[in-house]
Amino acid sequence: MAMTMTQKILASHAGLESVSAGQLVLVNVDRVLGNDITSPVAIKEFDKIGIKEVYDKDKVTMVMDHFVPNKDIKAAVQCKMCRDFCDEKNITHFYDVGQMGIEHALLPEKGLVIPGDVVIGADSHTCTYGAIGAFSTGVGSTDMACGMATGKAWFKVPSAIKFILKGKLNKYVSGKDVILHIIGMIGVDGALYKSMEFCGEGVRSLTVYDRLTISNMAIEAGAKNGIFEVDEQTLRYVKERSDREPVIYTADPDAEYDEVIEIDLSTVKSTVAFPHLPENTKTFDEIGDVKIDQVVIGSCTNGHYKDLAEAAEILKGRKVAKRVRAIIIPATQDIYLKAMENGLLKIFIEAGCIVSTPTCGPCLGGYMGILAAGERAVATTNRNFVGRMGDVKSEVYLASPAVAAASAIAGKIADPAKITDLQEAEL
Repeated sequence: MAMTMTQKILASHAGLESVSAGQLVLVNVDRVLGNDITSPVAIKEFDKIGIKEVYDKDKVTMVMDHFVPNKDIKAAVQCKMCRDFCDEKNITHFYDVGQMGIEHALLPEKGLVIPGDVVIGADSHTCTYGAIGAFSTGVGSTDMACGMATGKAWFKVPSAIKFILKGKLNKYVSGKDVILHIIGMIGVDGALYKSMEFCGEGVRSLTVYDRLTISNMAIEAGAKNGIFEVDEQTLRYVKERSDREPVIYTADPDAEYDEVIEIDLSTVKSTVAFPHLPENTKTFDEIGDVKIDQVVIGSCTNGHYKDLAEAAEILKGRKVAKRVRAIIIPATQDIYLKAMENGLLKIFIEAGCIVSTPTCGPCLGGYMGILAAGERAVATTNRNFVGRMGDVKSEVYLASPAVAAASAIAGKIADPAKITDLQEAEL
């Protein structure tokens, strides 16, 4: 039976020769992930199961990233529960203050996920790891608990949409623009419980970080997962970080897809998702004068070094507009250190930005950048629902690091391609 990439991975991990869309399968998982918000619920459910040890102390991972360093007493209690559990169970991969990062940037960086893996995580953006050829998806905390106990998870095998990428992105256009373009095209339910599978010669022109961003936001189209074909760039990235041998799965030529969509990357423009859904996208020929109060460059979507470097290129020698708060959040400690060593932090601070420790923070309206009623933010985060970053009467505009940086300078949503045209009065 012909299968897609995702179907082949699930079949292998279920010990079956083949699977088909809609089939229920019990699969062995290679990694179980939780954070400081979702893990405490999973820990309570794990305790109810009545076993003393996790299925594999090396394959359970907890990352303290949402409200860390702890923002209040409740956050401290949540993290303490995770620390105590991981100490008791001798969990190898527990990441806390000083070593943590935003989970979906940290796991690939640490080499904890490689091509062919199955990863479940009690966070909806666990689908990020499809960028390197893994099947990864978000689950509830109860499923996380069962995964920690048994090393297994039930899935209904998803059908798939095939995205054939061609061409190459233009300057100031990145993976964030690609995924916003796609979500604007198919809608927030356009890939509901489906696998978004990316292939074609255009994939080679996308960095691994572009792919991580695209896979991360597959969930914003309703997808079960996003996944890219593995190429030499993927293998180089993985080899630098892991000693494990990757397993490469390619879709059969006659695999069945619900839909096949071709995208010429050279035609993708800088794209902004207006409130209050990621599908509400506009390009700069449709955007008027939208003044802003805050810019956030970071998150599991766009906190990679590549993202910071793109923002720094635009911010260098310029100043953040008056009354605009610009917040830069490197996604991991290693990214923070590299940005410091290469002078990016100096550029940000001289421009009038602040630089935060790695944290999810403002993305989910947690801390480090909450919005008041009537305020607007341009953010490189992945969601812009009502009240996502603060008051229900605030607004979040999703954009790439380049657009966010240009907007910080202009004091309004601005096209990075026209950054040199900004008047002195706007600086």
